[in-house]
Amino acid sequence: MVFGLENITRLLQTLGDPHLDLKVIHVGGTNGKGSVSAMMASTLQEEGHRVGLYTSPHLISFTERIQINGADITWAEVVELTDLLRRRVEEDHIPPCFTFFDFTTAMAMYYFARRKVDVAILEVGLGGRLDSTNVVHPLITIITNISRDHLDILGERIEDIAREKAGIVKEGISLISGVTQPEVREILEQECMKKEAPLRLMGRDFWGEQTASGTFTFHGRSWRLEGIRLGLAGAFQIHNATVALGALEELGERGYRIGEKSMYNGLAKVRWPGRLELIPTSPRILLDGAHNPAAASALKACLEEEFDYRRLYMVMGIMEDKEVAVILSELAPLADMLIASRPHNPRAISAQRIAEIARNHCKEVAVIEDVGQGVASAREKAQEDDLIVVTGSLYTVGEARDFLLSKGKL
Repeated sequence: MVFGLENITRLLQTLGDPHLDLKVIHVGGTNGKGSVSAMMASTLQEEGHRVGLYTSPHLISFTERIQINGADITWAEVVELTDLLRRRVEEDHIPPCFTFFDFTTAMAMYYFARRKVDVAILEVGLGGRLDSTNVVHPLITIITNISRDHLDILGERIEDIAREKAGIVKEGISLISGVTQPEVREILEQECMKKEAPLRLMGRDFWGEQTASGTFTFHGRSWRLEGIRLGLAGAFQIHNATVALGALEELGERGYRIGEKSMYNGLAKVRWPGRLELIPTSPRILLDGAHNPAAASALKACLEEEFDYRRLYMVMGIMEDKEVAVILSELAPLADMLIASRPHNPRAISAQRIAEIARNHCKEVAVIEDVGQGVASAREKAQEDDLIVVTGSLYTVGEARDFLLSKGKL
């Protein structure tokens, strides 16, 4: 990792500064960034806008990271843009000290500008202040929530993490946020005051509430929506949808066309693979990249409150830089059997180490290094009324999804 904006700035300069022509929605936070981005993209697309979406990481194919109106960039375009950017780097004698994420961010911005999107939704990669996406001058800025993650980079204290995330706030540009902790709200308020950026907070300026029918309501500054259905599972997604609607209301007040029908249809149709994604096989398989304590806690609540099953089989693979013990303490006690795996990523912790920690919380633990084989083993053992959960990292979920796709289960 090479933090700072100098390298991405030089890459964009050699491409003619395409980001300066983009209308951008900049989305940061700890969890829910991708879900909020996908919800907004789906709604704006329903209204007829041409929407670029840049997210990370991908589950199976790199092309998932760069989309326009739900369609991935093609491999031919990836090759063409890689060759173009590499040639420009060599011609301008730019030192090769930029990162993979710098390179792909520049590629995405150039692609969106070339394809003339009406709006580009950019998800922050890590942190905010020094993230490669933080070169834009957005229409609005969003911070979904803030919790503990990437502690070795962003800091141990929630206040330190909040200050890094708040680094995406821009002079005079509205911030919409779903943060709940008083100490974090205070940091955002201070940053917005310093930069004269209007701040809209969930619970103060807009609200969302689940109803008995499984739908939810939204109340904003002027919008009142009832009976909204979400295409994404999990009660926690109502929080994300509320943030997305708060941001959309702000866009609407700034002149963007967003009709009520598009809001209902966009939120009902939204898809975001690998996040509480239920595969209706027999037995059922639930894919969720719960990669930090807050996400693990949300998955635990969903498993306890929203799913019925006889036995729970859990396939787990986690990155070494995560709070592995905390994640396992949340999820492993729910499992009748936990299969420890290791995705093909150099940052992944060993399956043996996961198993050692998991044995403190779960009676039956097995080690199967390959994620796909771990899923296959769980499917062999599970009965029709059991549930298989694949979790711990989006890389683990991606390999499981790839395995299921190869078996014709997706």
